[in-house]
This record gives sequence, C-alpha cells and structure tokens, in this order.
Amino acid sequence: MPTPIAALRFRFFPYLISLLIVFAIGITASLFTRPEIAGWYSTLKKPGFNPPPWLFAPVWSAIYIMIATAAYLVWAHRHQKPAYATTRLVYVIQLVLNFSWSIVFFGMHQLMGALIVIALLWLSIIACIYWFGKFNRLAAWLLVPYLLWVSFATVLNASIYFLNQ
Repeated sequence: MPTPIAALRFRFFPYLISLLIVFAIGITASLFTRPEIAGWYSTLKKPGFNPPPWLFAPVWSAIYIMIATAAYLVWAHRHQKPAYATTRLVYVIQLVLNFSWSIVFFGMHQLMGALIVIALLWLSIIACIYWFGKFNRLAAWLLVPYLLWVSFATVLNASIYFLNQ
C-alpha cells in the first residue's frame, strides 16, 4: 500500500530527536575521550598518518549529522517495509558499538579491546547501510562517509596497538 506523500513530509521534531540521540552519544563518549587526549593518548606511539586532535570533533559532528539524517529517513519510511524492527535493531547495535569504542579505548586504555569493538562497529555500519538501503537509498549513502571514517579509524587503532606492544 503506497504511503501518502503527506506522510513523507519533513517533520522537525522526529529529526531533532534523531539528532539529539546521536549527539548525546557523541557528547557522552567525549567525556571519556577529552581528558585522555593530553594525558594517556599523548604518551602513545602513533603512526605518521595520525590526524591532529582538533580534526576529530568537526569530522564526528558532520558524521553524526549524516547518521541522524539517515536514521530519520528510515524512520520516515518505516511504514513501507516490514523489516523496520530489524533495521532499528541493527541501528541501535551500531550506536552502542560507536559509544563503546570510546569507553574501551580512552576510558579503559584497552587498545586490543577497542580494535575488536571497532571491527564490530565496522561490520554493523555495513549492516546498517544494507538495511537502510531497503528503506531509502539516500539514507544508505549518508552512512558511507561514516564507514570510510571508521575504516580509517580501524587502521589507526590497529597501528597504535602494534606500535605500543
């Protein structure tokens, strides 16, 4: 049964909630990250391609906006597909893994544990792209920069792990 066009109009409050969810995760994760940048993290050996610390906040902010927008687009099309519950579960798992990485890496100083978490995060982003694509192609494409950044972060995490053995 086709969804009426009126049902797919932009809705500010659901979009705002989507933004608040991802930014709440990012801000909470930063509570584990920020205190460690000048301390523990600065003592680690890092590869030459390690970005400057100031780059992470704007990159993650842009990525969080894309994640929230993608989630909103899926939500807006939720009545068109019976797979919404699965898609929502995959999305929540991805959010939990995203949040967990900062705790494991910066909070617990577990480089190998963080590498495992980020590998699972990478897989969950691929799953999100797949499931989001069932609802809205733009939603799936909005997650590609996230996948690319996490791919880079995975290589960075692995490099830091091996350099600090």
